[in-house]
Amino acid sequence: MIYKVPFLSPFALIACLVGASPALAQPDVLEANLRVGWTMQNGNQMAAFHLTLLDGWKTYWRAPGDAGIPPYFDWAGSRNVKSVTFHWPRPEVFTLGGMQTIGYSHELILPVEVVPLDPSKPVELKAAVDLGVCSDICVPANFAVTALLPRPGVKDEAIGSALRQRPSTAREAGVASAHCTITPNAKGLTVTAVLQLPSAGGNEVVVVEPGVPGVWVSAADVTRSGRELRAVVDMIGPSGAPIALQRDAILVTVLGKHRAVEIAGCAAP
Repeated sequence: MIYKVPFLSPFALIACLVGASPALAQPDVLEANLRVGWTMQNGNQMAAFHLTLLDGWKTYWRAPGDAGIPPYFDWAGSRNVKSVTFHWPRPEVFTLGGMQTIGYSHELILPVEVVPLDPSKPVELKAAVDLGVCSDICVPANFAVTALLPRPGVKDEAIGSALRQRPSTAREAGVASAHCTITPNAKGLTVTAVLQLPSAGGNEVVVVEPGVPGVWVSAADVTRSGRELRAVVDMIGPSGAPIALQRDAILVTVLGKHRAVEIAGCAAP
């Protein structure tokens, strides 16, 4: 069967946001806002992207799965910004036609913690955001953000709720150990993660992120026996290039029916 996908020009889905004013990235699919947030006790600024999707549409997590489209953020033009950290809420796992994707339906409030170069000066945040939104078809969506973040601002309960939806840390989830065996294969590497932790509920999905840009990672083959959860993935470097993994940069996320767990670093056995 052939599906005709409408062509969308690079400008057809652009929406500009100034301050906290709302705009549409695609009037019948996605509404995008910036929640400007507040100054934290440590001097950082907390803000959030607020995406509202039409029923039946979804967008993707940082590791989108088999057929998802990873989001891209360009902070060029920002002022007094040293770094930006995302606090991703627990995502959903979608399965369709044997393909697994990971993301969000209906709504995503994505908190961003901005570290200023000089905490005594204002932060001007500029970002160009590219992401995919999908239903029966996928279309590109992009929007631009320009905002002077308020000081001190007012705590935003919607952002606070999103922060509380983050995955549990290894300590919070009762992870007793986490180690990875890394072996070469014909095209790259095979990584076997063995975790000792209570069940997250249901059919658990494990995502292994290499901490190296451009590396393709297969969906994990996951098995559980008691408290031991084992996940095996293959990794292929860009154009088949060798992969230099750093164990402390590996991120393992367990997604279950009741909770998500994020484990930073994967030691040798």
